[in-house]
Amino acid sequence: MPEKSLDYPHSIKLRYVKLGYQYLINNILTFLLVPIMLTILLRILQSSPDELFSFYDSLSLTSIHIICSLFVITYVTTCYIMSRPRTIYLVDYACFRPPITCRIPFASFMEHAHLILSDEPKSVRFQMKILERSGLSEETALPPAMHYIPPTPTMDLAREEAELVIFSAMDSLLAKTGLKPKDIDVLVVNCSLFSPTPSLSAMVINKYKLRSNIKSFNLSGMGCSAGVISIDLARDILQQYPNSNAVVISTEILTPNGYLGKERSMLLTNCLFRMGGAAILLSNRKSDHRRAKYRLSHIVRTHKGADDRSFRCVQQQEDPEGKVGINLCIDLMQVAGDALKSNITTIGPLVLPASEQLLFLLTLICRKIFKAKMKPYIPDFKLAFEHFCIHAGGRAVIDELQNNLQLSAEHVEASRMTLYRFGNTSSSSLWYEMSYIEAKGRMKKGDRIWQIAFGSGFKCNSAVWKCNRTIKNTPIDEHNPWADCIDRYPVDIPDVVRL
Repeated sequence: MPEKSLDYPHSIKLRYVKLGYQYLINNILTFLLVPIMLTILLRILQSSPDELFSFYDSLSLTSIHIICSLFVITYVTTCYIMSRPRTIYLVDYACFRPPITCRIPFASFMEHAHLILSDEPKSVRFQMKILERSGLSEETALPPAMHYIPPTPTMDLAREEAELVIFSAMDSLLAKTGLKPKDIDVLVVNCSLFSPTPSLSAMVINKYKLRSNIKSFNLSGMGCSAGVISIDLARDILQQYPNSNAVVISTEILTPNGYLGKERSMLLTNCLFRMGGAAILLSNRKSDHRRAKYRLSHIVRTHKGADDRSFRCVQQQEDPEGKVGINLCIDLMQVAGDALKSNITTIGPLVLPASEQLLFLLTLICRKIFKAKMKPYIPDFKLAFEHFCIHAGGRAVIDELQNNLQLSAEHVEASRMTLYRFGNTSSSSLWYEMSYIEAKGRMKKGDRIWQIAFGSGFKCNSAVWKCNRTIKNTPIDEHNPWADCIDRYPVDIPDVVRL
């Protein structure tokens, strides 16, 4: 205790020194320019009108000079305004809330495992251990076809799941925004493992009778980070077409993708992946400025597919018995860490304050040029963002990013609670996390949000949003997926749940 009391004043001093350094570096241009401007202003005020007129005469400006100068200023200003990228607004979004009939308690999951793999007790015990440590609750959901014994992954049932998830999310989005289906200009749908013909985007067009000239896209095989990729695609299209909007739908259809074999590396997905989906409305219309929830600031995509190990770490394949599943390699977390480092290297200069960038640069110079034996400086991203939405791919993913980015428990609360309540919903998990923060009433105007997603290939994609208006949680939006349970969260999640 005495040692702590002695260290306390010292830590307080270091904290104020760091705050002073950050304030100085981040506002150095202001500190330099304000005195210069004040000096010029005082000099002008102290000068007499005769002195000002004599100074003007000394410039020898003619009417031609003035006209040319005004033309150049007008031309440069016009070019700047015309070349600026259009602001992309996130008007609103909606997440699918699974019906209670699709809930899969641990007892039901393990009973199915025992019946389906009755001759493989080791595989059953492995799934039980994974489930005990998964960080999932008994409220997660699987599609109806996965409740059958044995599961019946037919095409018709897969389409029924797609219609349930996508149409439910789409109906909620249309109800929240008042958007008419005929007013949708761009449609982007992403689903990695279920790619029927006609496509899922065509299914949405048929259901809602969208316009014949709609620009529609269907992305498949791009993993859990496809949601950010879809946002990036919609942004690029909206940059080319003024006064337009785009609907992005992110989901994963599980019915045809349950693994019925005994390979441990392929059984992991059965324990983690659950039903989910989200529909997002983007717009570049200035009229949507006031009602939009967020503005898109940056998107940074990192693809490590050129590396063989990264390319094969998450792969759909057949096991020795010919049963198809998703194989997760043992070095997945290391590959994800490498992709995250590359992504951070790109996004850091875009979002970090000057004080953090300077410290990072000085540390890099000392290590690379002067060969100093010192640890690489990890920038404090908490100075750049108020909220973090980390892909709820599993407890290990969240733990790893919390340690690497030095985040607090509150920063990763939304990710942990999303994993607990809904499981790994693939590309839509980021939107369940955003909904959680909103339901808790923590989203304030000006707040910055960092969405981080990982996907097969291997990809690490980031999206940065800025809150456009304070989002109130009273009364809570009935379309929010947390509306019926937010008062119970956060909950304490034990390391191991004994089954």
